[in-house]
Amino acid sequence: MARYAKEHKQATRQRIIDRAGRRFKQDGIDGSGIATLMSDAGLTNGAFYAHFESKDDLVANVVADQLGAQLRSYAALRPGREGLEDFLREYLSPEHRDNPGEGCPSAALLDEIGRCGEGAKGAYTEGARAIVDEIAARLAPADPHSARGRAIGLFTLAVGTLQLSRALADRGLSDEVLARGIENGLSLMG
Repeated sequence: MARYAKEHKQATRQRIIDRAGRRFKQDGIDGSGIATLMSDAGLTNGAFYAHFESKDDLVANVVADQLGAQLRSYAALRPGREGLEDFLREYLSPEHRDNPGEGCPSAALLDEIGRCGEGAKGAYTEGARAIVDEIAARLAPADPHSARGRAIGLFTLAVGTLQLSRALADRGLSDEVLARGIENGLSLMG
């Protein structure tokens, strides 16, 4: 019986993290109260503290989970630079722009994470570092350290381009920003 309870608790915790990730990316961290987050997960407010110490604790767990999932998704890409090009074209697509709740946590939450506590910032730092390392390894498999600067540039270009494209009311200009972002990213890749 205890085994079921532990597995059930972990599954419930993961459901809260998954639903909160979507909600945070759609409505923002500050725009998502505990009552709404728990309702999304099909639970009562009282159940929250059985899984998390605070909302900040939830945010840190969501950030770690979201960036970890993003990093794991890179395994499905083609190897090397070809995979990076695929990633860049998908990341800077109108579909990704138009569906923030299903997309990258960086583009959706970066400004808010910067105002969060150390737990969320620490989780973000670890996740971002792992993504930059993955990009660098794809740019220069024999010497990833040599490509670290370009990897940081590519990551920041992609995130910033997506954020800007989402902020524009003019769909044509937004599409142009995405297209130029791809072009600039490919140029940065070399």
